[in-house]
Amino acid sequence: MNLLDSFTTAFTLPFMGRALLVLMVLSIAAGVIGVFINLRGLEFLSDGLTHAVFPGLAAGFVFAGQGGVIIGALVAAAAATIVLTLMSNNRVTSDATTAIVLTAMFSIGVIIVSVSPGRAGGLEQLLFGHLLTVTDTEALTTAAVAAFALLLVLLTFRRQVFRAFDPEGSAAAGYRRVSTELFLNVAIALVIVAASNAVGNLLVLAVLIVPGALSRLVSSKLGGIFTVAIGSALLASWLGLSIGFNISVVGGVDVPAGATVALSFVGLYAIALIARVLRRGVNA
Repeated sequence: MNLLDSFTTAFTLPFMGRALLVLMVLSIAAGVIGVFINLRGLEFLSDGLTHAVFPGLAAGFVFAGQGGVIIGALVAAAAATIVLTLMSNNRVTSDATTAIVLTAMFSIGVIIVSVSPGRAGGLEQLLFGHLLTVTDTEALTTAAVAAFALLLVLLTFRRQVFRAFDPEGSAAAGYRRVSTELFLNVAIALVIVAASNAVGNLLVLAVLIVPGALSRLVSSKLGGIFTVAIGSALLASWLGLSIGFNISVVGGVDVPAGATVALSFVGLYAIALIARVLRRGVNA
């Protein structure tokens, strides 16, 4: 198989096709939700939720194997989301609440790992993902969780946009701040849970945050922002999987596919940023 074929026909292989399908679903959900993260400046909160999910991933795996990962992550995400949302709306700064929850939850995860040495190899998968060995059941579960996260945002789309651009106007229009933020935070947590099982807990932020940030560099119109976010996420997913396939299968160097996918997301952002800087330089 030559280099060009690996970027096309490689996806006829069942494990590659399954991995691409998982990433496509995640890209659509993360593309939409990531825009609201960027508009609201919730990157640090998302980072906190990502780390807060880790003990749930660890506990689920330790007590129920790979099949318990999603369940454990959902429980941890639900607890962290509720605590963060309630505390941030009781005059405690968002950064402080995120740091508190992050420290407590991640410490619990470390304890779980330390008392379960026999699971160390499996827990490494939780950190870096196992995208190329995702089973049909895991793929369906991931797709279902991501789709539900997207549905939550679509059902509250009007209020989310209103809240992002005009918080005071949103409140005056009758949209309750706590419920609006809770819907978005739950959606963020669900995407983190879904993506953690595929690309790993340490790399999930690339999938969740980069598309929204990249789209703001390319477009200033709301429709364009969402289109670019989803399109760039889909492109980065395809490129990342193809590059990972070439390095691991064709080149014989074993690298986590989740890492090459994450680097592809970051690479596209770097290209968009450089293009923006050059464009401004020409127009100056």
